Amino acid sequence: MGAIDELVSELARLPGVGPKTAQRLTYHLLQQSRDQAERLASALQRVAARVRACAECGNFTEEDRCGICADPGRDPTVLCVVEEASTVLALERATSGAFRGRYLVLGGRLSPLSGIGPDQLRMALLRQRLAAGEIREVILATNPSLEGEATATYIQHLLEGIGVRVTRLARGLPVGGDLDYVDGVTLNHALAARQEVP
Repeated sequence: MGAIDELVSELARLPGVGPKTAQRLTYHLLQQSRDQAERLASALQRVAARVRACAECGNFTEEDRCGICADPGRDPTVLCVVEEASTVLALERATSGAFRGRYLVLGGRLSPLSGIGPDQLRMALLRQRLAAGEIREVILATNPSLEGEATATYIQHLLEGIGVRVTRLARGLPVGGDLDYVDGVTLNHALAARQEVP
């Protein structure tokens, strides 16, 4: 396999990028100056070398703890559970700082058909955070898809009987959608109108 084919193949592995888009991106990159290509390659190497999961929440960070977990102004008693780190960014943007709780990034969603069970997600980190006894509310902010609903239901059962208020983002988000692509107004309203889980 040649260098061009290898780059097309690697780009096609990215979410939302098919073979034709990967090919267009490859040829776009080839038309750029060598300096631009080297800056992109260097940025990718730096991200791979420096960025890791926050030890406390699973969000991406270059430090041991992300900026949200390290912020003393955040409410440690309110925990918003999301599937991916990109959702943290989406919620932070949508709420413009109105949400002052903390997050826990699961690193995916339950998907038995894909072999993803609770052990492949950060459920142990969730249990650890709950065991510390400081959390009084858990907001389930998983995607409104079958897998997201299954993940939320699993966590809801996990939290039964431990005296923690469990809320879910309000309905109205598109079923089968992805929180990363929901407009900020809808996402902000959904977070503000979250409801108690029966």
